[in-house]
Amino acid sequence: MKKAVKSQRPVNLDLRTIKLPITAYTSILHRVSGVILFLGLAIMLYALGKSLGSEEGFAEVKACLTSPLAKLVTWGLLSGLLYHLVAGVRHLIMDMGVGETLEGGKLGSKIVIVISVVLIVLAGVWVW
Repeated sequence: MKKAVKSQRPVNLDLRTIKLPITAYTSILHRVSGVILFLGLAIMLYALGKSLGSEEGFAEVKACLTSPLAKLVTWGLLSGLLYHLVAGVRHLIMDMGVGETLEGGKLGSKIVIVISVVLIVLAGVWVW
């Protein structure tokens, strides 16, 4: 049986050589930041529960949060939260019909990245 249309689709995709548009990167990062927030929520809820359990637990959590590793984790969670927030606001704006064109999407992605970087750097200064 012969095919009616010859397929021009690539057979072997090398994901390292594919050039994605900036809108794809912001979309992927939005999903990754959501996963980071989901996983980080467990850590933060554990720390909250321990700190509310007793005075000793509060002191342990307070001492733990002063370590450089805990500050890095806190900064990572804040970074995920800030990026997810900014990208989510962009999605809400696009739901209202603003920036739905290709050019608008690219501009919106650039704005999301710039605002997120600024907020993440400010969060890093605040945490450290």
